Order: sequence, then structure tokens, then C-alpha cells
Amino acid sequence: MTAFKILAISGSLRADSHNTALLRAAQKFNTGLDIEIYQGLREIPPYDMDLDNSQRRPAAVAELRRRVDEADGLLIATPEFNYSIPGVLKNAIDWVSTDWTKTEGLPLLHKPVAILGAAPTNFGSVRAQLALRQVFVWTESDVVVKPEVIAFRSHERFDDEGNLVDEATIELLQGLLTALTAKIERAGRR
Repeated sequence: MTAFKILAISGSLRADSHNTALLRAAQKFNTGLDIEIYQGLREIPPYDMDLDNSQRRPAAVAELRRRVDEADGLLIATPEFNYSIPGVLKNAIDWVSTDWTKTEGLPLLHKPVAILGAAPTNFGSVRAQLALRQVFVWTESDVVVKPEVIAFRSHERFDDEGNLVDEATIELLQGLLTALTAKIERAGRR
């Protein structure tokens, strides 16, 4: 059996992002999943309902929708900005969550999703992950509940090259990936 295909999205555009580093760690420490890190978040334009149909949708958005639709599951790493998720991440989700024509389908509907995050504060990305979970209630995505991977004081969990070195976080990450795999299997993907 081929590995489940996971599209991993970092909500951070920063080159040395700990959230993107978490996704690289997921690739390294994963449980046999095919994890691809999405690189096009910066290219997604602000959401515009006037353009949100298959004839007018920007190419970068159409590509993201296709990739989300084709993935067996999503792995989303979110930083925390102003007690919530970054605007670029919410914007991308807005583009992927709609079907105004009722003919294109909803790529996030029942999609298995795992959430994790890193931030330099003592609370990490707790509030951002909560806000992201609320967004996925509306899209009716199938979100992994436990374990929660909250890399608080993230600068202490990575080495100078951006490698995740904190054993407790690695163990939680592996547990999250195992839980995501179980959700995909229960959903009967493929």
C-alpha cells in the first residue's frame, strides 16, 4: 500500500520559521506518510468572492484547491499573531472552503486535518490553534483532537540549523501523525 499523501502548510512566511521547521521535522520523524510542504502561501491573493469560481479563480488559488482536494489529509502549522492565526493562513483557508456554484465541491469537507504550532512565548500557539479549530468546525473538516503539539518557547526546541531537537516535542509530533493516519484510515481515503 502506498503512503497517505499529506499536504503540509505553514502559516508563517518567515524564512527561518519554527512552524515550517516543525513541518520539516514531520517529514523526518513521520510514520510512513508522504508529507509535502506547500510553498505557495505567499502567492495567494486576498480573498475576493467575485473571483471565487472555476472560471475566474487565480491560478495560485486553483492550484492550492487542487492540491488540498487530492491530499489524503492536511498538516497545518500555525504561529500565533495577536492571539490568533496569521491572516495569510486564514485567507488561504477562505479560498479553499467555498463552492458558491454548488458544482465544484468543498475540498475541506470531511478532510482529515492535524494542527500544530510553535511560538517563542510561554503559551506557544495555544490561542492560534484554538482559533484554527473553530475555522475547521465551519468547514466540517475532521480535525485531530489529541495529542496537541504546542511548541512553546520554540527557540529552545530547535538547534541553530532549524532542526527539532526537543525529544518531548518529537514524541508529540509522532503521536499527532499517528492520529492523523488513523483518521485517514477511518475515513476510508483512497
